[in-house]
Amino acid sequence: MKSKTSRRSFLANSTGFAAAGLTSLAHPIAAAAQSVGVKPADLPDLTIKEVKVYVTDIGKVHKLNSPESGELISIVTNSGIEGNYTLGDRNATTGWLEWAKPNLLGKSIVDLLPTLTSTTGMKGPAGFDSPPPRGNAAMFGRGPTGPGMGPAFGGAAIAGSGLSTRGGGSWPNYYNAAADVAMWDILGKAVHRPIYQILSGGTPTKDKLMAYASSQHLPTVEDYVPDALKAKSLGYRAYKIHPGGGQHATGPSIPSYIGHMEEIREVRKAVGDEFVLMHDPVQRYGRFEAMTVGRLLDELNYAWFEDPIRTTDQEGLIQICAALNLPIHVGEFIYSIADFAEYIKRDALDVVRLIADNVGGISGAMRVGLLADAHGLECTPHNWGNVPDMALHFHVELALPNAYWFEMPFPAEYADRLYYKDKFRIDADGFVHAPTEPGLGYPIDHDILDKMTLRIDR
Repeated sequence: MKSKTSRRSFLANSTGFAAAGLTSLAHPIAAAAQSVGVKPADLPDLTIKEVKVYVTDIGKVHKLNSPESGELISIVTNSGIEGNYTLGDRNATTGWLEWAKPNLLGKSIVDLLPTLTSTTGMKGPAGFDSPPPRGNAAMFGRGPTGPGMGPAFGGAAIAGSGLSTRGGGSWPNYYNAAADVAMWDILGKAVHRPIYQILSGGTPTKDKLMAYASSQHLPTVEDYVPDALKAKSLGYRAYKIHPGGGQHATGPSIPSYIGHMEEIREVRKAVGDEFVLMHDPVQRYGRFEAMTVGRLLDELNYAWFEDPIRTTDQEGLIQICAALNLPIHVGEFIYSIADFAEYIKRDALDVVRLIADNVGGISGAMRVGLLADAHGLECTPHNWGNVPDMALHFHVELALPNAYWFEMPFPAEYADRLYYKDKFRIDADGFVHAPTEPGLGYPIDHDILDKMTLRIDR
């Protein structure tokens, strides 16, 4: 059984590095200018003159997230700097352009970026007593059913988690989050710096991260050993199991968690004791199943157990965290800083996970990560999507003082998009290196983008 100190006792332990990160969030323009030794007034004109959406053909692409629509937003400033981000990687974000025109056009990033997602995510337009969200949540759904907006704007409860922000709050807001990322892209390009160098207060402490191969949900129990061995042969030094149905290729049906336990045993046996392993059932288990599987993970020295039960079962998570030795990672289905604080305070997680689109883009993700750091906790942002989705989380990981891993979808080519010049790949030692290009750091090949573009919505 773990012997733990309450997270609350860590409240005063935020580092100077974290303070620098908070400064860059409160004053991003000043931080960017300072990183290159100029005054904010010397930066290019950051007034937004155009917003548009490239609608691309991704019919032959392996989509890691089913809502992905092939839409790439574009925000262009008076100085000609273009910022981009993907739409639909988490939620079918319809109507972004209609939202962006009145909210972004003619306004300066100097004013927008510090305020667009500067919220706990708890307080909605009607205040803390906003009406509760409407609709039903479906397992592994696509988020709110409103037009890309959170519950306060009439959407359903957060699908896939059963969780809604307290008070019917304003997150997830996929409109704001997408714009936030594109504006950070512009800001980095304006000062010719990758975003992480601005976020870290100009003093980044790392320029690479160890990657782990993050499996697909494979069809049968027998599929996992070959998949893990292939990842090891390619140079990965860690592998995360996303269990499938837990059934054998032949024979009678068995309880899924029993099949998952066989996968856990066989993969450990195949890769050896020194290879790092993790397990992520994505909220599939009940408390008994999670505890049974978790004890096996402890026995076989797995590095962590991720989202073992529904995030809404906070009491169950508290019990699991207390009973098991390996860290419990939780947070992909939490949608406000206020709620992250509650889970940390109640010891309902050991490591903070996050999806940036759900918590306000880069700005919100950094706030969540620094909240975790202030409590002495590690933060492991979620990397699972196309190039810009992976890039934004990578910059957050590189900037945070308490992030150490890079989640690489496996096979890695599933994240590739032809119109991006660079691909996410590991080096010979299993590391992913930080981008050196400015902004998000993964330049678009516009010749290929033009060929793949079906139309441009303006």
